[in-house]
Amino acid sequence: MVTAAFPYRLYLVIAAEACAGRDLLAVAEAAVRGGVDLVQLREKQVDEPTFLARAERLAERLSCYSVPLLINDNLRVARRVGAAGLHVGNHDLPPTQVRAQWPGVGLLGYSLEYTAQLHTPEAEAADYLGISPVFRTPTKTDTVTEWGLAGVRAIRAATPKPLVAIGNIHAGNAGPVLQAGADCLAVVSAICQAPDPERAAAVLRNQIDLYC
Repeated sequence: MVTAAFPYRLYLVIAAEACAGRDLLAVAEAAVRGGVDLVQLREKQVDEPTFLARAERLAERLSCYSVPLLINDNLRVARRVGAAGLHVGNHDLPPTQVRAQWPGVGLLGYSLEYTAQLHTPEAEAADYLGISPVFRTPTKTDTVTEWGLAGVRAIRAATPKPLVAIGNIHAGNAGPVLQAGADCLAVVSAICQAPDPERAAAVLRNQIDLYC
């Protein structure tokens, strides 16, 4: 279900190391042409000046398409580039602290690893919840839960907040994940490592549009 509060359907999580040796900006732009409508820059392996430089270039490129940019786990970078918001996980700055330090944050996401986290101030402070990972994936190895479709259904039944599903999601399983209750699909490899990122995004978007 796409709501006015969270109108996004296809969410790209991108990092330079995920782009199979190709230019990050070119991959992101191709993905947006294919139907991506929200982008998160997740650079865990670089220093802050490099992260900031990449974020500045990506923000400028995405502004040409009116696609929002989120920054993963770096409040300073997010504010410096005027990002649309921030996404944080369990080992990052908690959402309540993000709200305290950046009262004007536009969109704040928080990754769930346990059902019990639904009933915490951190989940309440978030605008959307990331279900991470739905299926085991080599691009995210620091999590403990593989939610599966049953997990997506359980979270959907427990909260009205928008749910973003991530973790080995591709065109072949997009439909069941949406049917289980996800509002939006986030992908890394299915687009970043595809031979044709624009086509990969378009195929995923077509699948999403069948269910939303």
